[in-house]
Amino acid sequence: MGKPVNLNRYRKEKARAEKKARADENAVTFGRTKAEKELDKARNAQDARRLDEHKRDK
Repeated sequence: MGKPVNLNRYRKEKARAEKKARADENAVTFGRTKAEKELDKARNAQDARRLDEHKRDK
């Protein structure tokens, strides 16, 4: 007879692999690079400055 196998280990390994595959899929779909995030932050800051420059003082 062969060596007994732990089926829980295989079940957990399969679940981890599926979770990692889903995470990779989401990273491609929703993920943005650090450069893209910094560019958005810079653009938002620039827009806020332009808006503040056009405000009237009371």
